[in-house]
This record gives sequence, structure tokens and C-alpha cells, in this order.
Amino acid sequence: MRKIKYKKARKTQPNPLEYTGTHKQLESALQLFVYDDRTYKEDPDFTVTDFKKIDFSKNNWLNLHGLNNMALMEDIGHFFKIDHFILSDIVNTNRRTKHEEFEDTLFFNIKSLLPTKGTDNIHVEQISFLLKKGVLISFQEKKSDFFTHIRERIRSHTGLVREKCTDYLLFLLLDAIMENFYITIENEEDKVEELISISKSSSNPDILVRIEKHRDNFNFLKRSIVPLRDSLLAIKNLKGNEGYMMIEKESFHYFSRLSQKSIELLEQIESDMGMLESASNFFFSSQAHKMNEIMKTLTVISAIFIPMTFIVGVYGMNFENMPELKYHNGYYTIISIMFVIGLLMVFYFKKRKWF
Repeated sequence: MRKIKYKKARKTQPNPLEYTGTHKQLESALQLFVYDDRTYKEDPDFTVTDFKKIDFSKNNWLNLHGLNNMALMEDIGHFFKIDHFILSDIVNTNRRTKHEEFEDTLFFNIKSLLPTKGTDNIHVEQISFLLKKGVLISFQEKKSDFFTHIRERIRSHTGLVREKCTDYLLFLLLDAIMENFYITIENEEDKVEELISISKSSSNPDILVRIEKHRDNFNFLKRSIVPLRDSLLAIKNLKGNEGYMMIEKESFHYFSRLSQKSIELLEQIESDMGMLESASNFFFSSQAHKMNEIMKTLTVISAIFIPMTFIVGVYGMNFENMPELKYHNGYYTIISIMFVIGLLMVFYFKKRKWF
């Protein structure tokens, strides 16, 4: 998982644009959707020179794949009058989920989490949104299929997306990303159930390593969702702000739904972490029970041989005046006595259900 790293280098330019993600070799590309209730147009090869052609009287969705082209980021910031610090937050993938409200702009930064196939790791991608009057700009680190169904809705005029403004489109995009949280949590739950099942029949210490790994995953999920919940609550509370026009009043209840979803996700994570703690406790309890069974078996065996050891010790003292030493069948007699004592003790222990 990604961690915040402090760079000691001091730079002359304050807050420079620098992409900190892992997809530094991908070529940046723009895609524009222009739509309203009656018309629809898509430009999959949109360029900087086409910015002036944007019709702000309609709904515009400008999507950028690839964040490593700083010149393109500067051009977007210049044309749409985006603060330099916001651009810096967009390309810095180590930032936590956040949102900022301005008079003419709503900035939203969110982490998209999905399980990595074949491993216990979680894939992280930062996605940012800028909502302005008549346009929504989305910034993705790479091409993905998170929003494919939303593009199809726009193309086929399905649902309300073409009837609503870009704030409703932002709701749909955020909702699509939050669905990834559900997929990730469900995947983690399946693996935790698998660990519980394995811990019942295996004493391999690697189980504890996997348990700790999934505990870290749940903590990371929690750290990603808590600021998302706070941001959605803040947007929800903007409803009474008459001077804020980026989100229409009738659209605020959609963001309230997202806020409720984030709370449900956190509650599910808390429940799953308790389940993971139970898996850890079950493993240690299982190991302690197995150790107790081993110690009980060894104790029973030791108890059976204690009287035999006593008899052997007595007749190993080598005193001159020991009349039993002269018996012709003394050896067979002592062996028989020891055998009978052993059988009696085994019968007694069995009757008491000590093993």
C-alpha cells in the first residue's frame, strides 16, 4: 500500500506539479462528452486546442487518463481557472480523500480500491473531480472500466443522467467508485472466512501472517472511507447555503445517499475486523488446546510408569541383604506385577476419562 514519503530535497518553485503515482509511462488522453436531454456528442480524441469549442450551455464531461503530462495539466488549469494547489493535489497520489468548495468550483479527491487477483494486496488508484458550471472534469491515473456503464447511459439516454446537470453525473461517478469498496470488502470477507476454516485444521504460523495482512487491509479501507464520509457529510450540509450553486438543491439528497453508504461501509468494516480478531483468537485457542492435549497424554504416560520406575529403583539399590534377589522366579514375578499395575492404571484413567 502507498505510504506518505517525505522528500528532503528543497525546490525553488513552491508547490511544483509532480505526478507521484506508478503509471508514469502512460500517455495522457482526453475524452469529452457533451449532452443534454435532446442531444449527445462524444469526442474520444479531444485536445487542448479544442477547449474553446466547449459549449457551456450544455453538460460537458471532460475525462483525462494519465496524470504524468504536466504541460497538459497546466493548460487545463489555465483554461478552466483552476488553482495551482488543486492541480498539485490532483497529481499527488499520496493525498488523502478530501473535498474543497469554492464559489464556482467543487473539488473532490477520492481513492478507488480494488482487490489484486492472486494476492492479498489492494490496488489503489486516485481519482479527482472538478465540478464547475456546465462542466465536470475527471482525472484518472489510467484507463479503467469504472465508468463504462455511465458512458453507456449517456449514449443510450438511459436513466436520468441526460436530464440532470453535471452535479448528478458527479453523484453517479462517486457511486461507481464506492461500489469498488463493496467489491473489495466482500473479497476480504471471503479470505477471512477461508482463514478461519484453515485455522481449524492447520497450525501453520503463516496463518497469523495472513491475518495481520488482512487486518492492515481493513485498516487501510477504514482510513480511505472515513475522510470520504466526512466529505460527503460536508457536501450534504451545503444544502442550506444559498450562495453555493455548484450543486442544485434537488440533487443534494443523492449525496445524502452516498453519505449513508459510507456509514454502512464503515460499520461493515468494524464487523469484519471483529471477525478477523475472532480468527486470530481461534487460532491461538486451537494451538493452546492442542498443546494441552499433548501435555495430558505425556502426563498420563508418565503417571503409568512412575510406580514401575519406583519398583525398578528399589531393586537397583544393590544391598547385600535383599531376600528377593535369591528367588528363582523373581524377575518374572516383578515383571508381571509391573504389567498388572500398568493395566490397572490405564483402566482407571480410562474410567475417569482422562484420555
